[in-house]
Parts: sequence; C-alpha cells; structure tokens
Amino acid sequence: MTVAVPSTLADAVALLADDPAAMLLGGGTDAMVEINDGHRRPGDSVIALNRVAELRSWRHDVEAGTVTIGAGVTYTEMMQPPLAELLPALAEAARTVGSPQIRNAGTLGGNLGTCSPAGDGLPVLAALDARVRLVSAGGERTLPVGEFMVGVKRTAIGPGEVIADITMPVAAGWQGYAKVGIRNAMVIAVASACLAVDVERRRIAVALGSVGPTIVRCTDAEHLLAEAIDWSSLTVDAATIARFGDLVSATSRPITDHRATADYRRHAVGILARRLARRAIEIEGAAA
Repeated sequence: MTVAVPSTLADAVALLADDPAAMLLGGGTDAMVEINDGHRRPGDSVIALNRVAELRSWRHDVEAGTVTIGAGVTYTEMMQPPLAELLPALAEAARTVGSPQIRNAGTLGGNLGTCSPAGDGLPVLAALDARVRLVSAGGERTLPVGEFMVGVKRTAIGPGEVIADITMPVAAGWQGYAKVGIRNAMVIAVASACLAVDVERRRIAVALGSVGPTIVRCTDAEHLLAEAIDWSSLTVDAATIARFGDLVSATSRPITDHRATADYRRHAVGILARRLARRAIEIEGAAA
C-alpha cells in the first residue's frame, strides 16, 4: 500500500487527480471501524490529510458574521474557546463524540464525508445552514449542507473533490444540541436534535439526526415556534412548546434497527426538541 502525506491542499488534490481511486484519510476514526468490520477495503493507495495546514485551521470573519472551519479541525478543538463560544451547539455535539482519543483524532470533515445519519456534528451544521466548500484540481464549488448530504452515507462529492472547509453564520441567540443512546457515554446517537435561535432574524432552526436517511430539518415546527414567540421577552406559552415537540416527532422518518424502534426514536426526538426549546425560551407564567 502506498501512503501519501501532502502538506498543502493543492498537493492533496493533485495526488487525488492522479489517483482517483485513492482513499482520503482524515482522522481515520470512521474508516478504521469500517475496515476492521470488513465493510471497506482501502485499496492500493491512501492520501492522509492530517498534515495539510489549510484543513487544520479555522477563522472568524467578524465583518461577514461567519466562522469557517477547516475539514481537518478535530472535535477537541471545537470544544475549546473561542470557537466553542462562537458555535456553542457544535461544541456540545463535539463533547458527546466517543472518547478523548476519538475526539483528538476525529474531524468535522470526516463526519461530513462519512455522512452517517447518526453523525453528531451534522444536525448542528444543518440547523446553522452551513455551506460546504469542495476543492478539486479543476477548481472549487460550494454547496448548502442540505444538498451535500444526499442519503445514508452518500454525499454530493464528485470525483477528485476534497472537503476543504465548512462555513456557518454566527447568530445572536441560544443554540444547543442533545442526543440519546443506549448508554450515557461513548455511544452512537439513537436520536439527536439541534435547536438554534436567531434573535435578529426572528428565526428558529431545528435539525434531527438518526431519524431519517439523512439529517431532517423540521420546517413546520420551526415556523410554529418562531411565530408564537414574544421576541421582545423571548417567552412562549407551554401549549406551543408541546405542539412544537409533536410537530418535530411527526417530521421524523425513523426506522427500527438493533439500537431502537422507530416509535422510540419518533418519541425521543420530540422530547429532545421540547427540552431544547425550554432551555432556549422562557415559558410564560413559569416560576423563576
């Protein structure tokens, strides 16, 4: 097996152009599971991306109000300030990923490239309307994350393309992530949810993981809650929160597998959505 270790993104895409069948390797935390289980064979060549500096950095564009995260930024880095302060839901999701060793190696680009419906970072990217930049020897293009994720472990990446970075807006307002699994730590999500409040635009965003072939946005629930909120005080009535959770459950498209039943997943995402909404918004008449 040949292992290439480029130091620049230009070198990486040039290597991939010369050998389109090469396996791109980020942190390897997903790839090694599939290889060890016999579900994937790496082939004759691997391009390791962990030394490409452009992929391992992030930047905050204050004027544009965005954060751009390189595909090689690890979960551990996403948990640390100041990045965690700019994108708190992403930091919360990163904290739930595996063990410290996995968080030190696993990357946001790898999470996207694997595109598992249970990927912890993906509901956050969907709720924040992230955009994914893909680079190849022939140029580059940018896709909304919803168009990038096309199915179970299926993406819109074309031949010769590498995920370069992911850009998200920095919005004024609360945001959070929650998931449930079959144990309390080091667990794949049975159901997950991200809720983000944009106070300036008076918008709510809700995205669900592990309850569909890819990440699910809950537009009906979003509109219901956004229209019912008193934006001057950030309060809402309890009945709206209940209805909000019901709409989230109804939007989900879960399956039954060895981890959970479809009915459980449908119920769980509704509960998670209500809990996140109560953390984000005060309930009218609730005791202080």
